Amino acid sequence: MTPTTDSQTHTVFNRRDVLISGSTFAATLPLLGAAFASVPTPSTGDMTMGFVTTADGTEIFYKDWGPRDAQPIVFHHGWPLSSDDWDAQMLFFVSNGYRVVAHDRRGHGRSAQVSEGHDMDHYASDAFAVVEALDLINAVHIGHSTGGGEVARYVARHGEPAGRVAKAVLVAAITPLMLQTDANLQGTPLEVFDGFRAALAGNRAQFFRDVPAGPFYGFNREGATVHEGVIQNWWRQGMTGSAKAHYDGIRAFSETDQAEDLEAMSVPTLVMHGEDDQIVPIAASAERAVELLPNGTLKTYPGFSHGMLTVNADVLNADLLAFIQE
Repeated sequence: MTPTTDSQTHTVFNRRDVLISGSTFAATLPLLGAAFASVPTPSTGDMTMGFVTTADGTEIFYKDWGPRDAQPIVFHHGWPLSSDDWDAQMLFFVSNGYRVVAHDRRGHGRSAQVSEGHDMDHYASDAFAVVEALDLINAVHIGHSTGGGEVARYVARHGEPAGRVAKAVLVAAITPLMLQTDANLQGTPLEVFDGFRAALAGNRAQFFRDVPAGPFYGFNREGATVHEGVIQNWWRQGMTGSAKAHYDGIRAFSETDQAEDLEAMSVPTLVMHGEDDQIVPIAASAERAVELLPNGTLKTYPGFSHGMLTVNADVLNADLLAFIQE
């Protein structure tokens, strides 16, 4: 679209440009409708963003939207993405009157690209730094994939001891352990994660294109509806972050045994997992996690992928809301 400018420097578009833009927008409506069909008109409230500095001097970017006196919902994103991956959930819940907070993990998104600290302990302590800075209490913590591991470590080590957590949700989470071991035969062999590291080091840009275009959203399945914008948005988020953080993060999400974290989580915890998750297979994760949780509930989704929070946002958002309101 090529704008012209009038004598008062106001941008002017001709009728043909407007019609083309309208047609392009109309073509995107089916996908938008699926994600936000149940989203009411956004309520008024503060919408802010900023940075929190952790004890080791790392700047963590966060978003904080909605009424300050509303119950907070804190979102923890997956590898190698950012808080932007929660757009569909944050818009939905802020529109339903909640305060929604999400941060970019260290080395990811807009947070500082520090060299060290890319492990579950630092991930959890960074999340606690955000919670303390914003003084969030009675919060619901929701984590996806690696973010689910972050939630488990946060709740067990920081959230429950500080009395700040009401409930937790683990969505397609890596817990309790992804790596195949003698005691975890259903896990994924180390060679697979070595392949991830080699692909990232060899051509991160291509690797970050192949993952969302293939197994992450199930776009490699026969008959799948492929959304190019979703693929590009995954690529954008990944490439914004640090290659060092992403490389080290593979070990964090694959080799961290979080059985003890799960056993220490006494708050009501919902475990949600797609039955066709090709990234974090359900048998080694959700089905084991719910056995370790003292107060856990498992909800599975036939045919849903690892990225179901995006491509099936209407279903997931409704189930999350029901759990939070119970």
